[in-house]
Amino acid sequence: MYIIAVYDVNEERVSKVLKVFRKYLTWVQNSVFEGEISESKFQKLKSDLREVIREDEDSVLFYSFREVYYTRRETMGKPKNEPSSFI
Repeated sequence: MYIIAVYDVNEERVSKVLKVFRKYLTWVQNSVFEGEISESKFQKLKSDLREVIREDEDSVLFYSFREVYYTRRETMGKPKNEPSSFI
């Protein structure tokens, strides 16, 4: 599946959340990650995040698509980081 993840967390946890996301997805912009991920790795990503975030203060949104084919990406301005198809 293809995931787009957006997060808004307390400043003290940003680096920890960033580190967790970088293990699973590609950073594309401040607080935004995307990429292909298996269902089992997606569950592991959410489990790792639960250990870092505070659910009463922080927010993480996931948009999931069956395939990247169903998504379209349009950038205005300078791109921060283009996702790569290389592993």
